[in-house]
Amino acid sequence: MRIERIPAPFASLYEKAARLVVEDYYMGIAQEIADFLNAGLILDLGTGPGYLPIEIVKRSPQLHVVGIDLSRRLIKMAQSKAFKAGLDDRLHFEMGNAARLTYHDNTYDMVISTGMLHVLRDPLQVLKESYRVLKPGGEAWIYDPARVTSQVDMKTWRASLSLSEKLMKVIFSLFARLNPPHHYDKGQATA
Repeated sequence: MRIERIPAPFASLYEKAARLVVEDYYMGIAQEIADFLNAGLILDLGTGPGYLPIEIVKRSPQLHVVGIDLSRRLIKMAQSKAFKAGLDDRLHFEMGNAARLTYHDNTYDMVISTGMLHVLRDPLQVLKESYRVLKPGGEAWIYDPARVTSQVDMKTWRASLSLSEKLMKVIFSLFARLNPPHHYDKGQATA
């Protein structure tokens, strides 16, 4: 059984790791995106705690981002961060499944995703949905496998964990072993 979302008990672990790579990872990607598209509407698949969308809209007042994730807890974190940053007028976060997007065809100027594709049951369906919601001429930028983990200072991250989070880390390690990233061959990647 493949689980495609970060379970609620692990959300704080994920958020802390993501926070540690804002400068070294998300800021660079956000700048690349803002340099490419200085105005428009972006869909972020698997947005997590919302760090990338926040960094994107900081760089261009003409960009708006909708972030979706299957984790209710991470969406609440992203909403709170957007509000605290004073950017909630250009950011919208909601629960959503990237394989079954509820948006109309030709809605977004760009679709982005970081580090999600390799854990999906049906990545081809997610790519099809991404293409469907893109406006003509729009682009999907999929960063996967993301090199986020190589940017995390593991010593700093471990030191930031509470006792309950340290226990969740052990459980998460077991969970990850039961849910390894799926490897697709050429036969599975055809439409």
